[in-house]
Amino acid sequence: MLSSVNGSVRQFLSFNQRPQRLLHLTPRSQFQEMGSHFDFLTKKPYSPPSWASRLSPIPSHYFSLGHFPTPIHKWNLPNLPNNTEVWLKRDDLSGMQLSGNKVRKLEFLLADAVAQGADCIITIGGIQSNHCRATAVAARYLNLDSYLILRTSKVLVDQDPGLIGNLLVERLVGAHVELISKEEYAKIGSVALTNDLKEKLISEGRRPYVIPVGGSNSLGTWGYIEAIREIEQQLQTGPAEAKFDDIVVACGSGGTIAGLSFGSWMSSLKAKVHAFSVCDDPDYFYDFVQGLLDGLEAGVASRDIVNIQNAKGLGYAINTSEELKFVKDIAAATGVVLDPVYSGKAAYGLLKDMTENPEKWEGRKVLFIHTGGLLGLYEKVEQMGSLVGNWHRMDVHESVPRKDGIGKMF
Repeated sequence: MLSSVNGSVRQFLSFNQRPQRLLHLTPRSQFQEMGSHFDFLTKKPYSPPSWASRLSPIPSHYFSLGHFPTPIHKWNLPNLPNNTEVWLKRDDLSGMQLSGNKVRKLEFLLADAVAQGADCIITIGGIQSNHCRATAVAARYLNLDSYLILRTSKVLVDQDPGLIGNLLVERLVGAHVELISKEEYAKIGSVALTNDLKEKLISEGRRPYVIPVGGSNSLGTWGYIEAIREIEQQLQTGPAEAKFDDIVVACGSGGTIAGLSFGSWMSSLKAKVHAFSVCDDPDYFYDFVQGLLDGLEAGVASRDIVNIQNAKGLGYAINTSEELKFVKDIAAATGVVLDPVYSGKAAYGLLKDMTENPEKWEGRKVLFIHTGGLLGLYEKVEQMGSLVGNWHRMDVHESVPRKDGIGKMF
């Protein structure tokens, strides 16, 4: 389906790329002091952007968990429509173990958990959930235990889940992993499952705090409302051409697009937000985002502020060989590694749309939000093995001198 795009990416490998200047990074907001090196993991009072001050409720505090602001740079994708530019917001660089978009939500959610006196965190997601991994790390940073309900196949639900990708980090930081089959998950639902575990922990004398799938509730939405303020500040000191007509992002639970779309609508940015859903369907997400906005008394309709397109393909976290080849070709062409579950599918959907509807994108400046998820690639290594050759045994001519001990191996 994207053979023309994949072919273009391969052609781009020989294109003469010039380094692009990053946008200047400004302080994350007016209450953050320039040059402070001791902000990480501290609790701070929160003041919203002026254009979001009428929302309710407004968080009182947040924890500094991410490395913000994240860079923005031009993304040299091949064969774009005429005069179209794509720029990249690198939220995959928001931290190390914590990297990705979930960190922004967790800054507000964990501040609320600590304020409520919680001693442990419960959350839920797929077996390779980036959100669950970020939650486990952030909770441990703040001396909280974490309980992760992870969805897997009925064949594997009674087996050790292993140490691949996100699971390795989660288990290293001491998360308690609770496995549930996809079939049970479908019949019970995430809310009932987390509530059941919450009641069990309360009966054991614990004080649990529940974070929903993806950290996507009205409080978590503030993470990407704040991200819009960050982008505004970066544009103030960035190059003149970096004024965005569109924002593009993957959608997996809804909180990120709720914050981005409301923020862009209300702020000076006024960029049109396009979301590519990697699960469920657009109608579901329009309704879910509406619930998040209503929870903040935003007074706007989700369908007015975001365009959602279906990009789930074969299903959540399931990839075609063409999608994985696309991820590989983009990495080889531009140095940017996309994850297969979220940003990979979103970028695939974006370039497909640009190929099929070039007039829709001609002359526009697009900001693509890279939401992270690199560790999810480790689960795809068998599928990707045939795509990444480029190795052979080094052939050293017999004329090259050889002497035992000359090559020091430290």
